[in-house]
Amino acid sequence: MTAPTPPTPPFRDPHLPFAKRVDDLMSRLTLDEKTAFLHQFAPAVERLGIAAFRTGQEALHGVAWMGPATVFPQAVGLGATWNDDLVRRVGDAVSREARAMRARDDRVGLNVWSPTVNLLRHPLWGRNEEGYSEDPRLTSAIATAYTRGLRGEHPTYWRTAPVLKHWLAHNNETDRDTCSSSVRPRVLNEYDLRAFRETVEAGAVAGVMPAYNLVNGRPNHVSPYLRSHLRTWTQDDLLVCSDAGAPSNLVDSEHYFDTHEEATAAALRAGVDSFTDHGTDSSKIVARVRGALDQGLLTEAEVDAAVRRQLSVRFRLGEFDPEHDPHAVTADTAAADFDTPEHRALALEAAEQAVVLLKNDGVLPLADGTRVAVVGLLADECKLDWYSGTLIHRATPLEGLYERFGADRVSFAEGVDRVRLKTAAGTFLYVPPSDDSPGKARGTEGALDPALLAGRTDLPPLTTDAAGSELALVDWGEGVLTLRAPDGRYLSVAEDGYLRASADQPGGWVVQETFRLEPHGNGHLLRHLGTGRHVQVAAGGVKVAAPDASPSGEAPEVFELVVAERGEDAVTRVAAEADVVVVVAGNDPHINGRETEDRTTLRLPAHQERLLRAARAANPSTVLTLVSAYPYAVDAEVLPAVLWTAHGGQAGGTALARVLAGDVSPAGRLPQTWYADDSDLPDLLDYDVIGGRQTYLYFEGTPLFPFGHGLSYASFSYADLTTRVQDGKVSVSFTVTNTGAVTADEVAQLYVRAEDPSVPRPRRELLAHRRLTLAPGATAEISFDVPLSAFAFWDVAQDRWRLEPGPYALLVGASSEDVRLSETVSLEGEPAAPRPVRERGLDAAGFDEQSGTEIVDRTKAAGEAVTPVAGRTGELLFRDCDFGSGVTGVTVTVAGGEGTVEIALDGGPASAVLSSTTHTSGPYDYVELGARLTAEGVHDLRIGLRGTLRLAHVGFSG
Repeated sequence: MTAPTPPTPPFRDPHLPFAKRVDDLMSRLTLDEKTAFLHQFAPAVERLGIAAFRTGQEALHGVAWMGPATVFPQAVGLGATWNDDLVRRVGDAVSREARAMRARDDRVGLNVWSPTVNLLRHPLWGRNEEGYSEDPRLTSAIATAYTRGLRGEHPTYWRTAPVLKHWLAHNNETDRDTCSSSVRPRVLNEYDLRAFRETVEAGAVAGVMPAYNLVNGRPNHVSPYLRSHLRTWTQDDLLVCSDAGAPSNLVDSEHYFDTHEEATAAALRAGVDSFTDHGTDSSKIVARVRGALDQGLLTEAEVDAAVRRQLSVRFRLGEFDPEHDPHAVTADTAAADFDTPEHRALALEAAEQAVVLLKNDGVLPLADGTRVAVVGLLADECKLDWYSGTLIHRATPLEGLYERFGADRVSFAEGVDRVRLKTAAGTFLYVPPSDDSPGKARGTEGALDPALLAGRTDLPPLTTDAAGSELALVDWGEGVLTLRAPDGRYLSVAEDGYLRASADQPGGWVVQETFRLEPHGNGHLLRHLGTGRHVQVAAGGVKVAAPDASPSGEAPEVFELVVAERGEDAVTRVAAEADVVVVVAGNDPHINGRETEDRTTLRLPAHQERLLRAARAANPSTVLTLVSAYPYAVDAEVLPAVLWTAHGGQAGGTALARVLAGDVSPAGRLPQTWYADDSDLPDLLDYDVIGGRQTYLYFEGTPLFPFGHGLSYASFSYADLTTRVQDGKVSVSFTVTNTGAVTADEVAQLYVRAEDPSVPRPRRELLAHRRLTLAPGATAEISFDVPLSAFAFWDVAQDRWRLEPGPYALLVGASSEDVRLSETVSLEGEPAAPRPVRERGLDAAGFDEQSGTEIVDRTKAAGEAVTPVAGRTGELLFRDCDFGSGVTGVTVTVAGGEGTVEIALDGGPASAVLSSTTHTSGPYDYVELGARLTAEGVHDLRIGLRGTLRLAHVGFSG
């Protein structure tokens, strides 16, 4: 007899709803198996036929870290396209390549950690390249488009499962795992949460990743906002994946909890479902979860909730239904979705659409036959960033211009300083010859953690001889140098400490290709920045000093810098012989402004300023082309033309050449304000965009180039503006006509300004945008339906959204400052009401205005309090407080230290002073202090704070 076939378990039945299938699978898993699922690398459960699973696959602008892939423009460049449909198609291509790559290498994950929706609030943020815009609506529009492409269009199964980064209010690398962003309620709701919310509500997001930082004194990995906000925006099970190492930071660097068991339990209860910690070693996290369970800090039900959300994502990815998965790819069919002609064309299209023409006095486009001098440190580079894949194809600006204009019409000068380094013994650093063919680029073979990729030790170390080798020196700013050997490879330091010409480009988590020359006597010491150690000449070759080198050991070498040629001299020669000079300047994404390192200035590095001045002096027809991950402050007035593009991926050079030649009319738009000077910037850690008057929304100065700015080789007229308020929305329509001589794209932008607000509102705020293509003479009608909720603001007095009645100006144009049409509409809404303080009191963090304070955590689990900034007197303003028929007493709930709370009405003297004279036992041990206060009717109330105390609440009685 044949044994009966065992029945198919319900979790394997594709006809059942996912929720029932998850329920069934959960019932079959043991507690140990469920606990093991909480680590990033979830093991297989062989008895149930369940495969291993990994959360996390970087895919910000192409599949990253796992070897060759199509490389699209950086995220900030995709933001500059202002083209939702294009970005959706990019996301679609990336997800198809992820599936194809996984078919050949099962290390490639389908839970993709992209996109980044942190707002580009401050242009000095080191990770500016990863975001889309300073504006929450533009960010959410682009992010929604990308996630829709990543998800795919099937109603049930997802091609990949995108996770948004980094929750929340994260715009600094300086002290990023210990600093706290102080975010007032209006900024939280109107700015930082908005980009996440609108993207999640669009329905193509599988989860979020909390950021390293703290918000209002509490680490994001134990944020109550995950439950109170994020999980209320959708009915889907959202998977919250920790950032790498962040769970351990809760104890090790932030000291927020005393034990890892306590920290792990708190993170799980807050909503973290997958712990990215200790690489592939899950044992520590598993032990912490088990310890938390044993200590009663965690329940099995709380573990179940996290595992259920992970399984929900895995079911949506088709893992349990391979025969029904419409996105399934095999090794034999993978080629159809990888590095296709369509993907290459899309990479070029995206790079072209990302180019922003900032200024043009008529020198562009370049006419056929123009003699072009291409100069600058980025002219013959195709730079990658930390979240790039490995290039299959590449085109530098120089290569693009050679192809477009012919090599006989294009000359080139890189502008490096050519130097020799002379030792105290009179010899020079020498790069020995190598029969080695160029090594594989870093990341060619893929790595789950590219930070662990080691430098090469198979090449001979540098030595010294009488002639030495001429090195190409570049100063990337602040004295950070790279040195390149004659064969094109960069000097680098591997694990054995020796210097070799071994790197194709600077890169890595800790860059090993950067140095600093430090004046010493009549020469310089050469410090290797990756190790922090000085370079010395030893018997076995040139190396860095050992970390424990004693004073009696080999001394650092004192070098004389012998300059064979300054970069500006080479630039001057080629510039003088050309019709037009194209200076390609910008940044290396691994140096001076990257993950772990913020910039310190908006200015171009001095080396590149030298090259630009030399080009202009030799030839006034100088076009500055900035290829960078962030804005610069440049002297645009003296230049006839300026362009900007983010690092454009594999096709960036071709795209730039086509724009310069006029084959494509530029139509990229700035996704963030370009400020004219460092003095225009707030402190990097000031997250109050309202009080600090930050971004185009509130900035009152004159920018170098405004948000939304971008020029064209065509011209456009706007007309026929009509508006209508009905059915809970404002309908806006207008026409755009191409009045130029070439087919071109235009980006029509709709803004709003509240004309008579009761609280500070944005100078103008983006409501909608559309990129469209128009032939010469063609006209298109554009219509937007804007829900009335888009006109609301967060009313701190009511602790909710409120649409204020009154006039609103609708502004239509080509940028936030280039307004072509306007019309004012009157909206009905809810009138302002005074704060019912007699009944409810005041939560300290619900202020209208503040100075000298920061918001901190009221408890480790929830709530906010306010404390004075160290060494300052703090002040809080609460407008229109209604004391009703009268109060006679006030109480304040305070903790954490000694100090005073002063209560004043309507700008008068203090009506009550409450002092805490004894230090409470901890920052969360609250006491109530009382005093007499007489007030009736409606008044503004000011609270002065001195000392180290935390104020949580103010109550009134009588």
